[in-house]
Amino acid sequence: MSEKRYSEMTTYEIQREIGALNEKARKAEQLGMINEYAVLERKIVMAKSYLLDPSSYKPGEVYEIEGAPGTYFKIDYMNGIFAWGFRLGSPQQEEALPISMLKKEQV
Repeated sequence: MSEKRYSEMTTYEIQREIGALNEKARKAEQLGMINEYAVLERKIVMAKSYLLDPSSYKPGEVYEIEGAPGTYFKIDYMNGIFAWGFRLGSPQQEEALPISMLKKEQV
């Protein structure tokens, strides 16, 4: 059985997947499985991105990065659920962040 991609899932299926991933991450954390926990956390971030509307994230806008208080990201362009751009303070390093990592309150 091949697993569905998040892009092929319904909102309900993604929400169920996030719930299952959260449970697995909680267990991995309790068991001290740090690498497994980190992988599951990344999957959760990716899944959450598919519940958001990429068209509401605009090039030129600045967002705070979720989980990194005081760190801001300026979008240069969008590609699917990824915002490409730069962290303010290190404009020479372009990177892509899943949109669920960007807080909607703008600076």
